[in-house]
Amino acid sequence: MGSPPVIAVVGPTGSGKSDLAVGLALELDGEVINADAMQFYRGMDIGTAKITVDERRGVPHHLLDILDVIDEASVSRFQQQVRELVADIHARGKRAVLAGGSGLYVRAALDILEFPGTDPRLRQQLEDELAARGSAALLARLEEVDPVSASRLSDGRRIVRALEVHQLTGRPFSSFMPRREYFQPAVQIGLAVDRDQLRERLALRVHRMVDNGLLAEVERLEAQGLRQGKTAPRALGYSQFLRVLDGEATVPEAAGETIVATRQFARRQLTWFRADPRITWLDWQDPGLTARAAALCG
Repeated sequence: MGSPPVIAVVGPTGSGKSDLAVGLALELDGEVINADAMQFYRGMDIGTAKITVDERRGVPHHLLDILDVIDEASVSRFQQQVRELVADIHARGKRAVLAGGSGLYVRAALDILEFPGTDPRLRQQLEDELAARGSAALLARLEEVDPVSASRLSDGRRIVRALEVHQLTGRPFSSFMPRREYFQPAVQIGLAVDRDQLRERLALRVHRMVDNGLLAEVERLEAQGLRQGKTAPRALGYSQFLRVLDGEATVPEAAGETIVATRQFARRQLTWFRADPRITWLDWQDPGLTARAAALCG
């Protein structure tokens, strides 16, 4: 008899993924694996709405608090870690429940997805060129060797990565894009939200983060090197509240900017996950949500 399917709980930020994952783990004798890239970071608790020890209700959680804020998150490293964890969890007769809204990380965990290597020296050379010449010049170079990627990318760091991959492998970055083909059996459960209610919930959540000490958390992490990190300082709330520390924004202004950015992020997440026809969507406010989700998990 083969291993049971990996369970993935997906959806926009603020929709209740962490709570459903815990409920499923309790129902199915499972363990939760974090797939939210910003929750990898130690100390980034308030701003990422990281699930607390009490909220975990005794369920083991993996891949939380595994990086310092100066470390760079790596999708390929995550893929290796999560597959080793799934194999271990299943070997112990438990169920693996993936929870998170970082779409590429979820795809890396579930799908056949190849990651080309990296060369720090070449990456630095391209990043120096980006700083000196700007993204438009690098995008023009990318259009010559990989027009598909060039048409999709606008972020300077991603343009640098696409050029790095081409120079290392001789293949266009676009050839490494994921296919919707599971690496091993999987069930994806999406939380279908009322968008107006979610907008209000996200605003309230940001205000609650501020009340709970988000600025102090950012200040503490800034002393630990937050600004020097490549991934962590771009997190929602953290980039906005670093501006408060710099005297460039007030707390209410930073909170307002965080609310706008969080709502935009939630829309992008919904667009990403809605494009995957393999996801079964359940009402986020259904009183019988956990039981309905568990029934889908085989």
